[in-house]
Amino acid sequence: MRMRRRMAVCAFVGISFFVAFYAFTVTVGAQNGPAKSGTGQVSVAGFGKANAKPLPPGGPAPRAADGHPDFSGVWFPGKMGREDLTAEGSPERLQFDPKVTPEEKPPYQPWAAERVKKLSTLDAEILRPSVNCMPRGVPGMFITNPYPIQLVQTATQLIQLDELNNNFRVIPTDGRPHTQDPDPAFNGEGVAHWEGDTLVIDTIAVDERTWNNFTGWFHSDQERVVERISRPSMNYLTYQVTIEDPKVLTKPWTSAPRTWSFGHEALQEYYCTNNREEEALKALRDLTQAPKK
Repeated sequence: MRMRRRMAVCAFVGISFFVAFYAFTVTVGAQNGPAKSGTGQVSVAGFGKANAKPLPPGGPAPRAADGHPDFSGVWFPGKMGREDLTAEGSPERLQFDPKVTPEEKPPYQPWAAERVKKLSTLDAEILRPSVNCMPRGVPGMFITNPYPIQLVQTATQLIQLDELNNNFRVIPTDGRPHTQDPDPAFNGEGVAHWEGDTLVIDTIAVDERTWNNFTGWFHSDQERVVERISRPSMNYLTYQVTIEDPKVLTKPWTSAPRTWSFGHEALQEYYCTNNREEEALKALRDLTQAPKK
């Protein structure tokens, strides 16, 4: 069952790419003359009507010995507590519904906005760190991660395990300050403290090779990421992040509240290996940018 879920996710990603490629070739064919066969439609078995239902609240959140909410458990993005590809695009599967909680666009400085604007859709895909098998970093471990995570909470640490690339981070929660001039790391240096029932994680020194979204939001060495995690009920986790970057942004950016739901599956082993997506995207770029005859 767990292996089928991982294979299904990979299959969906692959199908999405080839559907886009097929749509492009059909369009090109239509420009060059009528197609000899085919309807221009792609149908995939198993991707039919969604049966997406949000989990109930499930009662109050469990408490640790120190009285704080216990975040321990496996968490899925969205409200279903599981993976369901038939619910693709459904609000129940999303971390947040932009119709309900709109999210501000990154407030780039003019030079940064121009740099992002110059990226074509294909170039943005090719340069995306995850396409190149690099870690998504912080806050990407939450906000650009469509796969489950596991949190392990102790009296002095929060440990985050990501199914994606089996990535992890260990965050001290005893309120200690940052070290002096920490070396950059994909997950940066995070330290945390409690504000009531909310854990606040302050992260600096995030490797500049990471992006904050899928469309080219790069950052500088001065980026600071402040994450707030709470557990309002047994079955739900709420995550919100504020990003400060005086070299790239005109002001701090705060995300919409993101929802994660309690699951009952163990994480799988999933590594990005022998990735052909970058090669396929470059081939498609070469095809789309080829001189017209």
